Amino acid sequence: MTAATTIKTWYLVHKWTSLVCTVFLLIICLTGLPLIFHHEIEHLFDEGKPVATLPEGTPPASLDKIVATAKALYPDEYVDYVYLDDHEPQVYVGFAPELGTAVEKGHAVRVDLRTAEVLHDAPPYSEDRFSFMGIMLALHVDLFAGLPGELFLGFMGLLFVVAIVSGVVLYGPFMKKVEFGTVRAARSTRLKWLDLHNLLGIVTLVWAFVVGVTGVINELSTPLFRMWQASELPRILEPYQGRSVPKDLASVQNAADTAIKALPGREVSFIAYPGNAYGSPHHYIVWLKGDTPLTSKLNTPVLVDGVSGDLSAVARMPWYLTALEVSRPLHFGDYGGMPLKILWTLLDLITIVVLGSGLYLWIARRKANNARIAELVRRHQQLKPQQTPA
Repeated sequence: MTAATTIKTWYLVHKWTSLVCTVFLLIICLTGLPLIFHHEIEHLFDEGKPVATLPEGTPPASLDKIVATAKALYPDEYVDYVYLDDHEPQVYVGFAPELGTAVEKGHAVRVDLRTAEVLHDAPPYSEDRFSFMGIMLALHVDLFAGLPGELFLGFMGLLFVVAIVSGVVLYGPFMKKVEFGTVRAARSTRLKWLDLHNLLGIVTLVWAFVVGVTGVINELSTPLFRMWQASELPRILEPYQGRSVPKDLASVQNAADTAIKALPGREVSFIAYPGNAYGSPHHYIVWLKGDTPLTSKLNTPVLVDGVSGDLSAVARMPWYLTALEVSRPLHFGDYGGMPLKILWTLLDLITIVVLGSGLYLWIARRKANNARIAELVRRHQQLKPQQTPA
């Protein structure tokens, strides 16, 4: 295969992978902008009470007291989970009217971690999905299409990664003709945008590649967790097969303490109650995280017997779920606080320009080709000898 043929092949790969995914990548980039600042936006429009202003080091209330306070609002419903906020001293207590219905009918009550005071009784998840941030998240994650939408956008992300790689291959021959950073502004509009497209694309190369790969991994979260549930949990839960979800549960605070005792130096991030759709019918699954910027994103599930409160097992995370947990904050720039979020925003905006300019270049090239063909046809018609009657 000659060098010219190789370049042409890579050009076709770059052209068609880019064209197929561009519109969907524009949707992902546009919806990703507010999601970078999701915590700040949600805090700005928060309808509940603020957390109490207390001296630093004020100890947290018992999780039993927090759950009891929330459950007093819904005494006939089932507690589904307890989630401890990463950013504020507050806890979300999830509820469902019937076991196994949390996804469709669930809702959460937000409680102050230190005072156990109710801060906000949130609407059902189904209603929150159509709030501004809910719409942005749904468009970004699955286009309101559930798992098929997640897999589709994952495939679009994969095409984006291929487009990046093929663009890098094509950039080498391009750089032989012009110096790096050259924008031929005095030439045609199309040529100017071609130079900008190439320059901005190569400047954002590493970021776009990382965000593209982590985006693909994130879109696989549902099947990856189901794979873990199907492979790891059945072995642990085999002795409990056939048992119903217990009605009288052990103390959730004791379950948390038991899990921390099994993994010292960790702290609780999430507790799935027995009967949770992603948990066990008989156990609390206590998810513990580390206390460093990296390990705070890595969770280890600990199974605690829901009746006795005894330790059942420490379920080590497989490599693919570890990769998923690391990719999530990296995808949204959650590692380095506000400076990194601002950097992520700037790079996202530049990527939008790259995508938009790529679409413009394709349209402009088609128009130029169509005009060239029309001109050739016109000239051919003019040069065609006139037929005269006999």
